[in-house]
Amino acid sequence: MKITDLLKLDTIIIDLKSDSKQAVIDELSGKLAEAGRLNDVEAFKAAILKREEQSTTGIGEGIAIPHAKTSAVKVPAICFGKSVKGVDYESLDGMPAHLFFMIAASEGANSDHLETLSRLSSLLMDEQFRARLLSASTGDEVIEIINQKELEADAAEEEDQASTYSESGHEKGKVLAVTACPTGIAHTYMAADALKAKAKEMGIDFKVETNGSTGIKNALTAADIAEADAIIVAADKQVEMDRFNGKHVIIVPVAQGIRKTEELLTRAMKQDAPVYKGSGKDKSNEADTKSGLGIYKHLMNGVSNMLPFVVGGGILIALSFFFGIEAADPASPQYNPIAKALSDIGGGNGAFFLLVPILAGFIASSIADRPGFAPGMVGGLLAAQANAGFLGGLIAGFLAGYVVLLLKKVFSKLPHTLEGIKPVLLYPVFGMLITGSIMIFLINEPVTAINQGLTNWLQGLSGTNAIFLGLILGGMMAVDMGGPINKAAFTFGIAAIEASSFGPHAAVMAGGMVPPLGIALATTFFKSKFSETERKSGFTNYFMGASFITEGAIPFAAADPLRVIVSSVIGSATAGALSMAFKVTLPAPHGGIFVVPLVNHPFLYLLAILIGSIITALLLGVWKKKKQ
Repeated sequence: MKITDLLKLDTIIIDLKSDSKQAVIDELSGKLAEAGRLNDVEAFKAAILKREEQSTTGIGEGIAIPHAKTSAVKVPAICFGKSVKGVDYESLDGMPAHLFFMIAASEGANSDHLETLSRLSSLLMDEQFRARLLSASTGDEVIEIINQKELEADAAEEEDQASTYSESGHEKGKVLAVTACPTGIAHTYMAADALKAKAKEMGIDFKVETNGSTGIKNALTAADIAEADAIIVAADKQVEMDRFNGKHVIIVPVAQGIRKTEELLTRAMKQDAPVYKGSGKDKSNEADTKSGLGIYKHLMNGVSNMLPFVVGGGILIALSFFFGIEAADPASPQYNPIAKALSDIGGGNGAFFLLVPILAGFIASSIADRPGFAPGMVGGLLAAQANAGFLGGLIAGFLAGYVVLLLKKVFSKLPHTLEGIKPVLLYPVFGMLITGSIMIFLINEPVTAINQGLTNWLQGLSGTNAIFLGLILGGMMAVDMGGPINKAAFTFGIAAIEASSFGPHAAVMAGGMVPPLGIALATTFFKSKFSETERKSGFTNYFMGASFITEGAIPFAAADPLRVIVSSVIGSATAGALSMAFKVTLPAPHGGIFVVPLVNHPFLYLLAILIGSIITALLLGVWKKKKQ
């Protein structure tokens, strides 16, 4: 597949009007939506901004490659934009960006699409290619320049057939590298190509493994690693590290693999890096742990992977309630076999049964990599069976992770010939045994008692205490709109449902619906305070807010964080407090307005959400300045 199969004339902007990073993202996203490539432009922009939070896609040399892989994309596509005057895009080199390639990859994009998108990233490393694009005056000329460059690249590839190592000889030693970025579309391959080109120029034997969207390519073998002088890991996501035990390993963000190639290769040749001990933690992780960020990262890894089970299972449970609150109980007069099937799939025998084990498993794997997953899952399962709840799952996850790290240190003294049996025999057997024993004999009983105490406290909440809890939970849902604080409140609500206390999660859902609904109202009734693009986006937020998708507010918060976040937090906190004051209970963990019929006081619940949304809208309407 050619790049121009994804980049068409209707997704080219030859003269960008934007003068800021946010405006560029809006303009390019709008072009993709106008060309029919997106299902939901606001959700796509939210995914783009989420990627930007991890690290800027302004890679320097006048290039920016905003990209996302999301279900909001209908058809994989590339949107090209050019700005002769340049835009401040927070680029790595601090210089303005002139060439913009917005990559839209669908969640189900096939390998051909992803490899084509990745190839574009590699071609942009050529300075002459960039100069020709910058001088292009029409969309047709852009297409022709790219087609010609692809033909040149194909011819060059046929000449050297991408040999495993560079052809410069062995006189300067061997260096290996691994590159990876969160989406695996752009930075992964740009870093690989930049390092490969510089290694060839410096006369260094070199091989690079890419961890991209289409999987691991050009994988490093045991023989490669054994012969290498040093390894460069330029990655913004977790990669398999244990294989580098005993080697000098340089660990840096993927952006440095693009920008600091000579420095990294020079360090590698001098072996200017610590010897990796195979402990499952790199230097950056150790620094994070010392500051408390490592533990927080592990926790969020567990919560993020648990949420699909919560949402999917929760909606199925909610659907079962439409047949009657007790329709899944064979002993009830309301019994309906379809309701029971939905409840079994989503509830305690299906998705919800897996919540605590999944939470623990992914916390453990974040700490100890893949060997931690099985002990974490087993520990979480034991916690769930003992009714130790989410607290037991958290303890099981961290316990399993650090037990496996300890095992890695202990087993590092074994002969090298036993390396192959560690991940398939030693780590799982001893990890499960130690974690399971500690959970059964030491942890489960006291944690179950604590969990029961929490249940009793939640069920006994009333008056001012309940209102204050609703205020806090509702406000947390709007602080980062889908981020860690939002997830923490959401997880607390799920834990409350598991404890048969349905009030806190009603406050959580009310708080999560307010930011997009409040913004939608503000763009409707205070039109002079918003641009035409913002007003169109605001209308979409009616649907996102009603569906309990707080992330719909992210583009507005990114453009005007102080006003939007403060207004949203106040409105969401009010809605949460009112929900608890009205003693609203909600048995379904997700669904937004579609599960309102399941609450005990639907009118009062809608009133709480409406009041919170109006407060947010009024604050925004009064606070924001008129658009010029």
